Amino acid sequence: MKRRSLPVAAALAAAAVLLLTACGSSDDASKANDEIAGADAGSEQESATPATRPSDTAQHPKVTLPKDVANVFEGWKTGDATKDAVLADTSRRVDALTYAITQAEPDEPALGFYYKGDALLGAADWVQEFVKAKKSMTGETRYFKPTVDVYADGKATLTYCSFEGKAFVKDRKTGEAEKTPVTDDSYLLYSTRMEKNEKGVWQTAVLNSERGNDTCAP
Repeated sequence: MKRRSLPVAAALAAAAVLLLTACGSSDDASKANDEIAGADAGSEQESATPATRPSDTAQHPKVTLPKDVANVFEGWKTGDATKDAVLADTSRRVDALTYAITQAEPDEPALGFYYKGDALLGAADWVQEFVKAKKSMTGETRYFKPTVDVYADGKATLTYCSFEGKAFVKDRKTGEAEKTPVTDDSYLLYSTRMEKNEKGVWQTAVLNSERGNDTCAP
């Protein structure tokens, strides 16, 4: 999995927000203090943990985010059972990574439940960057415009957007958030490849992101 470039020194110097809710990017080096995922809460939003999700046989790990952190998923249902299962496990994966960051736990078991292979290694490295920088996160991230393609049995691709304008890096000791203005780079386009394992879980095998993509711009 390729990982986004997030210059820690620059973020600390400029009090920049830190992109947090994904571990993949078209960039190479991953540093954890640039800009974290935040979200503009629209008039119609879906909860990060919808009341009903596609059923499956796996016992999913329970993840509870801190009260000052939220992931919001808009348009995250299609009416197709398989596609909705892909989206459900993706939202759970996003929550799992967010949780691991807030808990400063690169070895959080939920990561291995929703990631696999290089994507799992990248997610753990991503969390470790936060730990090294003594940072966490606060605020809200909005995810929208999901497009799922189930191209083979147990295999799918998923693209979606995020808006990161209302979530920020937080100093773990002081609790102070590092805020910066919203720019085009607050919008990201994600491209993922998903694989369904023997437990019925759609795991993320590949995850890349691109900042400022026109697809996600307002």
